[in-house]
Amino acid sequence: MLKIIGKLILQLAGYKIIDTTPKGVQNYQKAVMIAAPHTSNWDYVYTMAALYALDVPIKYLGKASLFKFPLGFLIKKLGGVPVKREQKNNMVNDMAKMINDSIEQIILIIPAEGTRSYSKEWKSGFYHIAQTAGIPIILGFLDFGKKKVGFLDEFNPTGNYENDLKIIQKKYVGITPRYPELNSLKNVKFD
Repeated sequence: MLKIIGKLILQLAGYKIIDTTPKGVQNYQKAVMIAAPHTSNWDYVYTMAALYALDVPIKYLGKASLFKFPLGFLIKKLGGVPVKREQKNNMVNDMAKMINDSIEQIILIIPAEGTRSYSKEWKSGFYHIAQTAGIPIILGFLDFGKKKVGFLDEFNPTGNYENDLKIIQKKYVGITPRYPELNSLKNVKFD
């Protein structure tokens, strides 16, 4: 049912799914997927629709306040994992353990910026979770200008966060967010 709903949402909005990952996103057993750029609630709607349309089982992190009545039950059923932002102590290890302990296919989606508001830099949690779990990072994107949603590539963390982040972020050059003024990459200089 979610597959049909996902396809319908994208069709009605005029969006096309693009997948240039080596395996095809639905064929990854375990991965962290970053969603970028993240400037609007529509990012969530179209990204989830694309993943549902491709029948990819997902988990995503959301602020704990979203999981309250009346929508909390539905959000959990759709793959939501509540996060208390002020409690950062074991998040990376807890998420890596959840992924590694799962016997089912699992793609954990994390917005790279961690917020829809302007942020000078990306959060590093997605990277450290993938590195700790020993799994690839799928580079998810939503381009409002071209009406495309999809998956650019996979990236395997090397342990050199600064260098790896530059490589990852460079792949997002030319992608138009819903609100370009909130794009965290607008002031990043690439060599």
